[in-house]
Amino acid sequence: MIDFVATFIFFFAVIDPIGTIPVFIAVTRQYDERTRRRIARRATLISAAILIFFVVAGELILTAVDIPLSAFQIAGGIVLFLFALSMIFGESKPEQEVKMAECGHETAVFPLAVPSIASPGAMLAAVLLTENDRFNIWQQAQTTLTMLAVLAVVLVCMLLATRLHRFIGNSGASIISRVMGLILASVATASVLGGVKDYFGL
Repeated sequence: MIDFVATFIFFFAVIDPIGTIPVFIAVTRQYDERTRRRIARRATLISAAILIFFVVAGELILTAVDIPLSAFQIAGGIVLFLFALSMIFGESKPEQEVKMAECGHETAVFPLAVPSIASPGAMLAAVLLTENDRFNIWQQAQTTLTMLAVLAVVLVCMLLATRLHRFIGNSGASIISRVMGLILASVATASVLGGVKDYFGL
């Protein structure tokens, strides 16, 4: 059995459902309620498909190009750490992606599904938490189900976006995003240390 709580928190940090609320509102502000619900469902399904692809094929791709998992774990940890630093010290996730929504094409795919929900950090997490050498098929299935549970939270947040945003506001979403960044930085550091230990056989 995997640690469901730790895995859920990890995916919650990298996907950041609360930070998706302002992005969703910016992307769908000109649509009626029915269209908003359809966009929310479509964005969630697209994100799930992308992340499941990385669960299934991510390690196969690494094997095909002869990259050891420990090296990917170190690189992934570094990328996650930089991602976390941008969440803590730079513009928060919702601030960055609201700008994307204002500048780009407002669709369920961009910037809602990618990079808001299926972020680079979430893609890396999907690979790191389902390594074949560390986890059996049952544990990988549990991790995938936990990831899908977080995506279900994202869907609920988008369906209730107007009410939740009225309650927490942009500032509240920004604060939560920075706290998630701090948690993610800790997880990324542990990933790097674990990769170094495996690579050098310490």
